Amino acid sequence: MTSPSNASAFEPADPPGSSSLRLPKLRGSLDTQSMSSSISTLPYRNSNASVSSLFASTSTPTGSRSVSPSGTGTPSRAMAGSVFGGLPGEGNQLSPADRPEDPRSLITQAFVPHIAVHTSADTKELVKDKGFNGGLWELLRPFGERVQGKVTVRDSIGAGKTWEDFAVRFVELGDGLEIPEAVPGSRKSAEGRTAAANGTKPLPDSVLAQRMRTGGDIAPIETLVDRHLSYAEQFPSMSGEEFLNLKDAHLRSPDIPSPFYTLYLRRLLSGIPLAPHETFSHPVACVIAISSRNTNPIETLRNLYDESSRGAKRLPLWVNNEYLRYYVLVHDEERDDITKSMTLFEQMKRHFGLHCHLLRLRSSECVATDDDSIRLPRCEWLAAPEEITEIQTRELEGDIEDSYPCIYESDTTAIKTFIREMVTQSIIPSMERCVATWNDQVASRRRGISGRFISMSKKWAFGTSSRSSSNGPTSSNSNYDALQGFYRPDAPEAVMRKLADYAFMLRDWKLAYSTFDLLRTDFNNDKAWKYHAAANEMAAVSQLMMPQAISSKVRSETIDQMLETSSYSYITRCGATYGALRSLALGMELLRLRGGSATEDAARWGTRLLEYKVVGVVGDALFKERVSACYASKKGAGTEHWGSRTRKSALWSILAADAWLTLGKIQQSKLRVEEANGKYSALTHKDSLSHFTHANDFLESLQREVQLALYPESGIEGPGQVEDLIDTSIGEESEAFVSRPHRRSVMGQVAPLANLETAPLHGALLGGEDETPRADQFE
Repeated sequence: MTSPSNASAFEPADPPGSSSLRLPKLRGSLDTQSMSSSISTLPYRNSNASVSSLFASTSTPTGSRSVSPSGTGTPSRAMAGSVFGGLPGEGNQLSPADRPEDPRSLITQAFVPHIAVHTSADTKELVKDKGFNGGLWELLRPFGERVQGKVTVRDSIGAGKTWEDFAVRFVELGDGLEIPEAVPGSRKSAEGRTAAANGTKPLPDSVLAQRMRTGGDIAPIETLVDRHLSYAEQFPSMSGEEFLNLKDAHLRSPDIPSPFYTLYLRRLLSGIPLAPHETFSHPVACVIAISSRNTNPIETLRNLYDESSRGAKRLPLWVNNEYLRYYVLVHDEERDDITKSMTLFEQMKRHFGLHCHLLRLRSSECVATDDDSIRLPRCEWLAAPEEITEIQTRELEGDIEDSYPCIYESDTTAIKTFIREMVTQSIIPSMERCVATWNDQVASRRRGISGRFISMSKKWAFGTSSRSSSNGPTSSNSNYDALQGFYRPDAPEAVMRKLADYAFMLRDWKLAYSTFDLLRTDFNNDKAWKYHAAANEMAAVSQLMMPQAISSKVRSETIDQMLETSSYSYITRCGATYGALRSLALGMELLRLRGGSATEDAARWGTRLLEYKVVGVVGDALFKERVSACYASKKGAGTEHWGSRTRKSALWSILAADAWLTLGKIQQSKLRVEEANGKYSALTHKDSLSHFTHANDFLESLQREVQLALYPESGIEGPGQVEDLIDTSIGEESEAFVSRPHRRSVMGQVAPLANLETAPLHGALLGGEDETPRADQFE
């Protein structure tokens, strides 16, 4: 029997003899068919340079070259946020997150202050002349993902810390409103078409565009990652440094994930919906902008303020409307007089205070051939529906050359200066003042003895009638409006949730955790289940983000309990699969970083995520890879590596390979099989798997099937073999596979061999149909 540790299992084989196998058809299932139908609206055309660079900028690791057929390079900044590696240390003490592949880097870049943008019609016209139809927010958005220079933030005790990767997110005012969870069999992205089909008024294009920029839906993420995987399968050898062709895949550190998993997690955290139960996407400020072309500037600014406060642009009732307004005058460098603009700017400061800025831009459109033109940085935090739309647009254009928008270098300097000045002099000081005020006036009282008595009175409804007491938490003591499903923005619970989110965005993990921990009890007493689930989720994440060591007892009593409560409430009580996926994915990755026994906890939560079936077929394969990485992160002791989980890691690599092969992603399956072989060969007894007959046969057949898919010529037909061929078509309910007679899960029982009437079989499988199969005895 061939050892599974053979590193060259996928080299083209010589034409076999009478026992050769025919290339099997790609396996199909109901899930893969639904995935295929979900991307039927996205025709996969021959790649052009524009689309190729778009795929390469997201799906290749940091420092790799473009996989574009045209050889077009990608900006070095395109994967600056490549994440989800880990720390090699064994202890629970974490070092600072100073590497982009650290998962904490992803979290700090995802949960950032949101700044709304509301502009006048003349400002939109000026920006449109520059070639940006979306408006000023579209021009500012890519530069907000990394604020220029160092940013100092003070925590709740006044200690300052400097960050070099601070970011903000620019959105159009009104973007991100949470879309209700879809019912089974429907798609939230098709909401507008469904309304039209039912005879109701279809949604306006502006509303549909806003919803395309809103995340919170798993199906578009699955579709997007599948598109990137299809491109990687189509062009697997465009670069020697490309991820799919890295040699010695089994030697790759588990701290470095595949770029497709990084893409999945990044899109999962992109476009966080504007929802009442969390305030991360609630605006901390609003940029109100006019241009130097405006004939009545002061009155226009007042009208824009009124629109954002009481008019058509007023956000929902559960959003606190008392956020900072920042006034901007956009000066046209090519058409208007700077002296008049300076005079107007001084007048603005007298009317509206010091939160003002004069932004000087050129109004003409920049092209790549201009002397001082540079490429506009690509946004890394696009929502999945928005990126799918961008891919479709570029495919329909069919540009031979890469065509990204360009901007003048002088405009770039002006925008970076504006964003840094606004963030460091207005946004962060304003957030710090809010945190200090809310912590002193609301949270500190809640932490005291009187606050605990108030919590007890809410729970037990002291002082109310017996009838009210029987209703428990729904008594008049609660500030939660159960009919509308939210707290008023001035309610203490809503203020404390905003305090915790502000502390989290300012990276004060200790204050954030203590506040979330207080809120868990309040939300549970009020039966505000979505608030309760979100508070448990962020309490666990906040505690895991702190660099201090966490004992196994604390993990089991606090973190495990919070993750369990969060996932249960999200799925069972709220039907919010997006929240459950986010909480378990972040908890898994942060626990994996802790090393030691925490890696097994991480693998357990990854397995739980798969059991919940909240992800599609692509996510299922990706998270099986991460469960394997969690087990691989457990290092053994001594020369024999006692306590390591190499065999379990190899098992999950095999399961991931099988999942990728089912999806037709042959390159990914090949990588996972090689990874499993490498792990088995690293064991003291390299041929130990050969003692587990069924597991060994499963891996060998998987290798053989991947080899046949990669090299069809290895299954050349010999004379007289036509009559031995068996129909390899697969139905939805059963699978009859001549090349893999033992096709089943390695965790299950041995499949019956009655259906295999022909085709040469060898080894133990040929022995006896009547023999009682032995247990796999395979972990």
